[in-house]
Amino acid sequence: MLNEFGLNARRFLTVTFVVLGSVLSAPSPSLAQAKKPEAVRIVFVTHGQANDAYWTVVKNGMTAAASALKVKVEYQAPASFDVVKLAQMIEAATATRPDGLVISIPDATALEGPIKAAKAAAIPVIVIDSGGEVVKPWGLDLYVGSASEYDNGVQAGELMGKAGVKDAMCVNHEVGNVSLDSRCQGLADGLKATGGKASVVAVSLDPTESARRVEGYMASHRSTDGMLMLGTTLAEPLLKMLDERGYTKKLKIGSFDLSPEVLDALQSDKMMFGIDNQQYMMGYLPVVLLAGRAMYKTIPVTDILTGPSFVTKADAASIKTLSDQGIR
Repeated sequence: MLNEFGLNARRFLTVTFVVLGSVLSAPSPSLAQAKKPEAVRIVFVTHGQANDAYWTVVKNGMTAAASALKVKVEYQAPASFDVVKLAQMIEAATATRPDGLVISIPDATALEGPIKAAKAAAIPVIVIDSGGEVVKPWGLDLYVGSASEYDNGVQAGELMGKAGVKDAMCVNHEVGNVSLDSRCQGLADGLKATGGKASVVAVSLDPTESARRVEGYMASHRSTDGMLMLGTTLAEPLLKMLDERGYTKKLKIGSFDLSPEVLDALQSDKMMFGIDNQQYMMGYLPVVLLAGRAMYKTIPVTDILTGPSFVTKADAASIKTLSDQGIR
């Protein structure tokens, strides 16, 4: 809601300007800096492809911060969801000895070894998007991202339940991604409070195939009255198919993350809500914080939560312009 957005915005501006103040306004940079900005290199290694709608916004935040601070950044991700490849990429990035690593952790078991090895090599590690629960146990530096994915799913389920949903589908485009699986479990548990239930519909990132699977599920499960998408990459083809088949009139639809398509659907009453984790900050803030760590040996001591905020029709129009620009 708007109050939540205002609070998150104030937190973002406070953290950003305080840190930027320390990084950019030191009295004698040539004497005070442990490292000059142009010598700082920060590497992002995540499970999300840069051409994915969600991760594009993360990368936009990363690029904007790097430009502001004049530091070097790199963004790396497997061509498709692959935790084995992700582990290998973290190991390779560690070997280049960057001034900081920014990583996502969709599977803690598979990635524990490479991540702990990076930290053991004295490389600062900030976790974004997923894996916040292991930051303290593994001795990592900081988490920048949304609250528990499970809790986000629970809140979505409770909202749908209050709107009358009894039988929802959770459209999961990366089954096996612990964060997305947790969202579906949270949805199911959130619906229980009002006597509802949820089933997982496994899809891929192929829009045609995914639309066909959702359509097939709807045809064989006539009681379905709710749908939660776990990202926006498939929002356009799924919403188009549902609209053509007349399903948007009987479904209460929600989505994690925002996109122009989701915001348009909210404004036209074809969707109920979008869950905004404000991932631009997940790209922007780690660059600022790790640059400060490299240049001045400073870093916050508490995690930074960027979401969730539930965006409805009332908020959609004011956010649409920023979404078109790849910021929201």
